[in-house]
Amino acid sequence: MVTEMREQVEATIEVIRPALQADGGDIVLQDVDESTGVVSVTLVGACGTCPASSQTLKAGIERIMRDRVDGVTEVINVAEPLM
Repeated sequence: MVTEMREQVEATIEVIRPALQADGGDIVLQDVDESTGVVSVTLVGACGTCPASSQTLKAGIERIMRDRVDGVTEVINVAEPLM
């Protein structure tokens, strides 16, 4: 079952994705834990190996998620798919 929070996270990723793709990377949504507000993603392509990816994740992606989606507390990068 897709929840409203997950739909909002997916919509926000679609807004963020073109900027990441312009730099040769991308983002894949792995999980949305509504009880904790933690969104798990995998940064791939150039984003997966970029030394600044943790800063991009926290200062960019997480900030945008928290601004746009009620309940998001943190965005984490997971190397391997959770599903």
